[in-house]
Amino acid sequence: MTDTATFDETPAAMAARFRAEAAARGIPAAEVEARIRAARAAVYLAEDGPGPVAALTGGNPPLPEGAPAPTTAFVAAVDCASLPPGATDLPLPAEGRLLFFADPDPGSGYVTADAVRYIPAGTPSSERPADPEAGPVTYHRARLDFCFHQWSWPTPEEDDDEESQREAELESAWSHVVGRRPHWRFQLGGHPSAFNWDPVEVAREEEPLPVAEGDDWTLLATWRGGDDCEELESGLFHWVIPRADLAALRFDRVYVYVDAC
Repeated sequence: MTDTATFDETPAAMAARFRAEAAARGIPAAEVEARIRAARAAVYLAEDGPGPVAALTGGNPPLPEGAPAPTTAFVAAVDCASLPPGATDLPLPAEGRLLFFADPDPGSGYVTADAVRYIPAGTPSSERPADPEAGPVTYHRARLDFCFHQWSWPTPEEDDDEESQREAELESAWSHVVGRRPHWRFQLGGHPSAFNWDPVEVAREEEPLPVAEGDDWTLLATWRGGDDCEELESGLFHWVIPRADLAALRFDRVYVYVDAC
């Protein structure tokens, strides 16, 4: 078993090693292939990670001159150029910064036009406080580095003991292949981690906004509030968006969902 998570290995190589490990454990090939089909690639950022600085969280947002002040709290500014190309299956911009905003309101889910902003590369920006009349909180400042990119899977549903045992065997085989996965703070792409509800499913089922045929809501990002969010220490902040909107850098209908245990 490796000591650290896989950083540069291709998906095909990981899949081959996963198949070999699962076969050695007697796991049926059909179950292995179903798990591979369900996988989605994601990027994970962490404090003191091994990679370059990829995001700043908390404090005041870096905004271009003349940009309107946000009405919700600034969470993070992600440097898109720091992310490995093709590390997710999202149509992320190759450069520039994505700014994320959300208030610590657990159980809330809403569509908003100002939860994510895109700042093109080279745009002069300076830190500016949010609208004082809106009274948003300010999260603690932290630096997040590129940590690892890896497949993710849907959160397992509660089921019978036999199903749970098969899921545990598959997870054990996968963990043996990829090794230790550091504790992350920010996720881009992949399947959501959730305490209670899958935010993508909630967006699909509860939001009246239609998507074009062939399009779908997808997870853009998740932030673990942790100690940087005094109001919601165990909070998970999710941003969900129609895939075509992300490709067009259109952020006027992002679904924000805040989960807490």
